[in-house]
Amino acid sequence: MSTATMARSDADIQGDVLAELAWDARLRASEVGVSVTSGIVTLTGQVDSYARKWSAERAAHRVRGNRAVANDIEVRLPGSAERTDTDIATAASRALEWDAFVPVDRIETTAANGWLTLRGEVEWGFQKRAAERALRRLTGVRGVTNLIAVQPTGDLGEEEIERDIRTALARRVDLDAGTIEIGVDGETVVLVGEVRSWLEREEAERIAWAAPGVADVEIRLSIAC
Repeated sequence: MSTATMARSDADIQGDVLAELAWDARLRASEVGVSVTSGIVTLTGQVDSYARKWSAERAAHRVRGNRAVANDIEVRLPGSAERTDTDIATAASRALEWDAFVPVDRIETTAANGWLTLRGEVEWGFQKRAAERALRRLTGVRGVTNLIAVQPTGDLGEEEIERDIRTALARRVDLDAGTIEIGVDGETVVLVGEVRSWLEREEAERIAWAAPGVADVEIRLSIAC
């Protein structure tokens, strides 16, 4: 059995997550608690920005052997980072306008108690992701809910969508496309199978969203452990 697929103990995973948090200069590892049960990583504690909460989650996902991450970290803004909802909404609008990948005229942003909600319709999955990414690092934001719908243009058939995704997966050196089954129902893609890491799972999802004609992606990929 290869090192990449060997089962790892919860203690080993916990130790590596703690080390990864300490390695990431954007984080203060002492603020984040880590527990692991059956390969499921749970993050707790308090941080002073949504960006740090998100960075901690990403750090945990980078560790080999984790099956999933539950992010229970609380965002507690210091007084210097407090912003009114009007200020946050204004900053969010400007951030979307400055992002070349976001069709800002198709997106509505609402700020309530420091929490941003995105609504609207875009043609591509990467546009939906870009809109959320543009807002994560704004000062005063406690969280982001992305309700943007993807409404693709064009009339590609299910077989064409499946073929395009399969070809794209096969091109990637960091993915074992043979372990992933692709199902297409209308404009919805379903990925089923097993991958070696959470990052590999995320990359497969990104590729599926990038295919023309895709309105939704369901991920049923388990992590080998």
